[in-house]
Amino acid sequence: MVNWIWLGMILFSVVYAAANGRVQQVTEAAFSGAQTGVTVCIGLISILVFWLGLMRIAEASGLVAKLARAVAPAVRWLFPDVPRDHPAFGYILSNMSANLLGLGNAATPMGIRAMQELQKLNPDPNTATPAMCTLLALNTASITLVPTTLIAIRMNFGSQHPTDIVASTLLATIVSTGAAILADRWYRYRSGPPPLMIPSATETKGG
Repeated sequence: MVNWIWLGMILFSVVYAAANGRVQQVTEAAFSGAQTGVTVCIGLISILVFWLGLMRIAEASGLVAKLARAVAPAVRWLFPDVPRDHPAFGYILSNMSANLLGLGNAATPMGIRAMQELQKLNPDPNTATPAMCTLLALNTASITLVPTTLIAIRMNFGSQHPTDIVASTLLATIVSTGAAILADRWYRYRSGPPPLMIPSATETKGG
C-alpha cells in the first residue's frame, strides 16, 4: 500500500508539473533531493557508528542489562499476558532500552525479534494479540532520553547547538508514550481478557 501511495504522489507531481510547464524544476528538485539524501546518509554513518559502538560498550559493561532491569517492572505491567521466562520478554526489554537511548536502528531488530516471539504465543496467527499491539504502540511513541538520530541530523546540517532539542524531545516523547499507554489500556479494557496464550515453563511446572 505504501509503495502505491508513493507511486501515486510521484505520478501526480509529474503530471501536475507537465500541465504547468514546470517539468524542469521538478527534475532539478528530484536530483537535488537525491543528492541531499545521500549526503545526509553519509553524514549520519559516523555519528550512528559512534553511538552504536557506545551501545555495545554499554552492553558489555552491563549498563544495558541494568537499564533493562530498571524498566522490567513497568514492562511486566504493560505486558501482563507475556510469561516472564519467555524469550519475547527479553527482546522487549532490549527494544525499550535501545529506544530510551535514541538508538532506533539498534531497537528495530530487537522489536522484530520480539514480534516473532510474541507470534509464537498467538493462538490466532492472523490477528495481532494485545501484547503485539502494546509493543507496536510503545515502539512508535517511546520515551527518548537522548535523540541520537536527530542530533546527528542537526550536526550534519551545521546546527550550532544540535543538543538543544534534548529537553523538548524528552517532554514530547513522555507525552506521546503516556498517550500510547492510555490508549492501550483503554482498548485492552474494552476488548476484555487477552486470548489464551501458551503457558511458560515455570507455570507448567507449578501447575
